[in-house]
Amino acid sequence: MTRLLLALALAAAPALATAAPLTVRTGETWLFRIDRGQPANARKVAPATAPTRGDVKVSVRAAFGTMMTISINSTQGYTFDAQLIDAMGKATSARSCTLPPNNQPALENWTQKSTAVRIGNFKPAKGGNC
Repeated sequence: MTRLLLALALAAAPALATAAPLTVRTGETWLFRIDRGQPANARKVAPATAPTRGDVKVSVRAAFGTMMTISINSTQGYTFDAQLIDAMGKATSARSCTLPPNNQPALENWTQKSTAVRIGNFKPAKGGNC
């Protein structure tokens, strides 16, 4: 009886938003927040959706290989890791620029065609690169 009640309570509890790298498939746009360096509370949105304060917006497109646009509605910029995911699911590390603060977009373009881009390991930036 106790196990049944525990199972029912766990099933009824809202899902916890765990922080882990986010995989964005080609053609998708996502909004998320950064929690302990990882995307959290990620949700797919329409491309025209504006990020609210603290949100990161990321879109991946197939253009000249793979193109990713990413911005953050915050006064803090970040560095982050990116991986290109091929059709077989193999991940390859990719160079990424600093995510600038104040909703300024960072445009990443890789010559490799990929089915998705995985991003994570966000760290506060003290400047920029690219």
